Amino acid sequence: QVQLVESGGGLVQAGGSLRLSCAVSGIFTIRAMGWYRQAPGKQRERVAVITSGGSTNYADSVLGRFTISRDNAKNTVYLQMNSLKPEDTAVYYCNAPVGYLYSWGQGTQVTVSS
Repeated sequence: QVQLVESGGGLVQAGGSLRLSCAVSGIFTIRAMGWYRQAPGKQRERVAVITSGGSTNYADSVLGRFTISRDNAKNTVYLQMNSLKPEDTAVYYCNAPVGYLYSWGQGTQVTVSS
């Protein structure tokens, strides 16, 4: 069974940076993976995705500020978040693209103060 464990969240001031990690276990090789976030009272949205070949795609709201990457040897996916804004406050999750979702992990809370 695939398990997803997110970490690296925290409290940061606007303009600051955080690096999130997603450790994937229970699978030999991870394929495409994405980072999602859910703010209070809002639907979960995907903010970034990376394919097995390393191609990336970002939501307009984070383009130019967030970078998704992966370490296949460690079965780990990262999200480098720079120039954080208060509207980035949410619980962040990693998972496969919609249609191929695994069970959700616990997520990691990111709070950006103004």
